Amino acid sequence: MTRRIAIVGAGQSGLPMALGLQARGYDITLLSNRTPEDMRRGKVLSSQCMFDATLQIERDLGLNQWEKECPPVEGIGLAVPHPEQRGAKVIDWAAPLDKYAQAVDQRIKMPGWMELFMQRGGRLRFQDAGIDDLETLAEENDLVLVTAGKGDIVKLFERDADKSMFDKPQRALALTYVRGMKPRTPFSRVCFNLIPGIGEYFVFPALTTTGPCEIMVFEGVPGGPMDCWRDVKTPQEHLAKSRWILDTFLPWEAERCTHVELTDDNGILAGSFAPTIRKPIGRLPSGRTVLGLGDAVCVNDPITGQGSNNATRAFKVYYDSILARGDAAFDDAWKQATFDQFWSYAKDVVRWTNSLLTPPPPHVLKLLGAAGEIPSLASLITNNFNDPPRYFPWWMDPAEADALLSRHAGAEAVA
Repeated sequence: MTRRIAIVGAGQSGLPMALGLQARGYDITLLSNRTPEDMRRGKVLSSQCMFDATLQIERDLGLNQWEKECPPVEGIGLAVPHPEQRGAKVIDWAAPLDKYAQAVDQRIKMPGWMELFMQRGGRLRFQDAGIDDLETLAEENDLVLVTAGKGDIVKLFERDADKSMFDKPQRALALTYVRGMKPRTPFSRVCFNLIPGIGEYFVFPALTTTGPCEIMVFEGVPGGPMDCWRDVKTPQEHLAKSRWILDTFLPWEAERCTHVELTDDNGILAGSFAPTIRKPIGRLPSGRTVLGLGDAVCVNDPITGQGSNNATRAFKVYYDSILARGDAAFDDAWKQATFDQFWSYAKDVVRWTNSLLTPPPPHVLKLLGAAGEIPSLASLITNNFNDPPRYFPWWMDPAEADALLSRHAGAEAVA
C-alpha cells in the first residue's frame, strides 16, 4: 500500500522531503503559499550559508543543481575592532574550511526544486493553508508535516519554554545582497566581525538570481546604533545604511565596498524575530495531530549561520525515520521520538547560537584571541561550524577551554 504524506511549506526542509519521499514511491501532496515565479520575483528570504555536511545531504539526493556555478566559501575569519583606535583590531585571524561551504539564493533554489517536483509528477497546490485545510489533509493522509515558519498554523505548535532561552528578538537583522565587492585573499571566507555592545556583521560569497554576489548580514543589538532600519524606505537607502555601518565601525570592510551595488532591488531584507523552539506535535480541533519540521518548530538567530543547516539536518532525521517506519502508524509517540532524535543534535547548535547573542565570557574571548596565534585552534573553531556539537564541552566550560588551549599551544610549541 502506498503511503500518503502531505507537506505544508516549500522551503529548505519541506522541498527535500517532498522530493526525497517522491523518489521512494510515496504519494506526496505539497502545499506552498507562493508559486515558483512568486519566489523568483520576490525579496530574498535568508542568508542560507550551508556547510559540507548538509551540502552532502543535498548531493546524496541529487539536489545540488547549482554547485558548479555557486562560488565556494573556503574559510572563516574573525575580526574584533579595537575600542579606541579606528581601523585597528584586537582580534584578527582566518582559517580555511576542510571542505567548502556554499550559499545559493533561495529564490533560485526553491523554485528549481518546486519545478523538479512537478516535473516528476508531484501534486503541488498553491494556497495559504489554514486549520480547515490541515484537517482535510490529516483525514486524507497517513502523515501531515508542517514546515512553514509563519502564519496561523504555526500557532498549533506551543512554544517550549524549557528549550527557548529568549522570548523577544535579540538582534535587529538586515541582509544586503551586493556585487562588486573586493574579494578576500588568499581564500574566500565568511568574514565575521564582532563589535562588542553594538552587534555583528558578516559577509560571504554566494549565488543569486543575477549571478555571483556577496551577502552582507547585519545583526544590531536592539536600541544600539546598528538597530537602524525602521526608517529605511528604498533599496538605495538600504544600501546607503549598510555602507554607513561599515564606514562607522568596520573601515576594513568598508574598503572592500567602494564599488558595490545591489544585485537587484529585492536583494534586501530587514526585520527581527525571537529565537524560538516549539513543541513538535500540533493538535487539530478534531483531535488529529500534525508534526512540525524545520522553521515550524526550530527558529535560530542567523548569527551562527545554522538556519538552513538545521533545517536540512532536521529533514534528514525525519526522512530516515519515515522510511524506517515502514507500514506502521505515524502515531504521536513516533512523532515525538522523531523530533527528539533531531533535538539530540540541535540542542547544542541552539545553545551555541544563543551564547553568541550574549556578551562572550572571558574563556571564550581568550580562545578566540589565542586562535590568532595558534593555527590549529583557529582551524578547529572554523571547522566546527560544520558540526557545532563539537564545540562542547569547552565552549561553555572554562576548565575545558583552558585544557583545550593548553593542548593546542603545546602542539604548536612542539611543531
